[in-house]
Amino acid sequence: MKKIIYTLSALIMVIFANTSCKDTLDLAPIDYYGSGNFWKTLPQTEAYVNGIHLDLRSTNFTRKFLMGEARGGLQKIGTSSQGLSTYNDIIKSNSLDGNNPGLSSWSGLYGNIFDCNLVIQMVEGSDIHKKNKEKVDILLGQTYGIRALYYFTLYRAYGGVPLARRVKVLDGQVSPTDLYTGRATPKMVMDSIKSDIQKSLDYFGTYQDEGTIDNVTWSKVASQMLAAEIYLWSAKVSLGDQKPAAEDLSKAENYLLAVKNDTRFGLLTNFADVFSTNNEKNKEIIFAINYADGEATSNAGDFVYAPQNMIGIFYDRNGKKIDTDILDLRGTGWQRYEYTNDFWLSFDEKDKRRDATFMDYYNDKGTLEGTVLKKFLGSINATGNRVFDTNEPLYRYADVLLMLAEVENMKSGDPAKYINEIRKRAYGNDFDPVTDSYHNSDFKTNELEILKERDREFVYEGKRWYDVCRLKDAKDGKPLAFDNVSTYRGMPVLKSNETHKLLWPIDKSTLNADPLLKQTPGYKVGDQEEETW
Repeated sequence: MKKIIYTLSALIMVIFANTSCKDTLDLAPIDYYGSGNFWKTLPQTEAYVNGIHLDLRSTNFTRKFLMGEARGGLQKIGTSSQGLSTYNDIIKSNSLDGNNPGLSSWSGLYGNIFDCNLVIQMVEGSDIHKKNKEKVDILLGQTYGIRALYYFTLYRAYGGVPLARRVKVLDGQVSPTDLYTGRATPKMVMDSIKSDIQKSLDYFGTYQDEGTIDNVTWSKVASQMLAAEIYLWSAKVSLGDQKPAAEDLSKAENYLLAVKNDTRFGLLTNFADVFSTNNEKNKEIIFAINYADGEATSNAGDFVYAPQNMIGIFYDRNGKKIDTDILDLRGTGWQRYEYTNDFWLSFDEKDKRRDATFMDYYNDKGTLEGTVLKKFLGSINATGNRVFDTNEPLYRYADVLLMLAEVENMKSGDPAKYINEIRKRAYGNDFDPVTDSYHNSDFKTNELEILKERDREFVYEGKRWYDVCRLKDAKDGKPLAFDNVSTYRGMPVLKSNETHKLLWPIDKSTLNADPLLKQTPGYKVGDQEEETW
């Protein structure tokens, strides 16, 4: 299927050889799609939607870690504890500006949106759809859900973005001028996202999710989780003309309760088991990105060690020099990303998540030097090599509980019951209800406790940056990104005069390619700053 997508992309380049592809958001070869060579059978449509799932995998590290976690203040910058230079420090340090945007070309997501647009435009209401309604409804439910995810990712990153919901050349718009697309307002984008996720749920209807679901294929419950996250964000985060709506909070809660009451899902007893390659279809995983040996592997190898940088150099917590490849990595990793020591030290010793997530190591004086990631280490394949093939969850049941805690706090209720469900699993048999339970407090204290629980639960799962942007110091207050207490280093993620950095700047090449585009408010264009929305 990926070959088909690449072939279509090549045809696009040929047909528009005299038009810069940077000038457009979506292109498609009219002659090819009008020739009757595609979109004529159900297997063709199924294959293309499978290809859209591969797009999700190819963009996973950018969407999840770079856009969803790296800016959250938990990463070392400059040099790792093993002496290697770290990657993407501009992003991790929030040193973003018009000259250093961190990411370019809208993070490459419009090409994936194009693939979704194409399915919707060519299949919805077609003869294939009419003849195979139940199966095509599910495919359209998947496609609308995935497009909502892409636009929600762009919205949280850039605010108002260009809305490209159709393949314009199929409508006869072929000149560069036709293909220019300016930024929609934040409310227009959010309304479009809500429309897409509702269409997804409508198409799934009662067809999908009977019995056990395949948790690496987009499903109705994946759309319910995304809908909950969209409406929770909409209820709490104000952006330009998109104002928080009280009714959105109840909508988020209803979607979360629907998943909570679904008996197919729940917490596993042992935290480490959630991420085992031998147990990837467990009841906690709602939707995950699928990795497989010989197909595609993850970026987890950039969070570990190479033997020459670990063995014979550092010591374990008992003062014994490390003289073996403890994690059995077999020379497959480098430490280009590392979580801060202060974050590791914030874990309670009884918290089983600490040692399931990190391996810690020390110098000869017993001082903590650093950590490497133990989650998502993959497996040893048939040839005896370590491969990073652990599936990486986008949503799991712990999300349901901690988002419900957030909803409860916004309702002035008691979020402790949800926080303690997570904590009981984390502490296991060492949980003491008297000393380890959390008790309801004021709004900010509750928000901070929810954040801390999410920090420890979702390491390398793409949550931290979004969390400090959404969780607040008061119901109508500022994001915790500006609060000292929300970090582990005594300084906030963003300074008080950096509110514009809640969003990302657009790179110059993208701006210059389309005269209708304007820079993200607050970032300079030459010597001028863009007006706010």
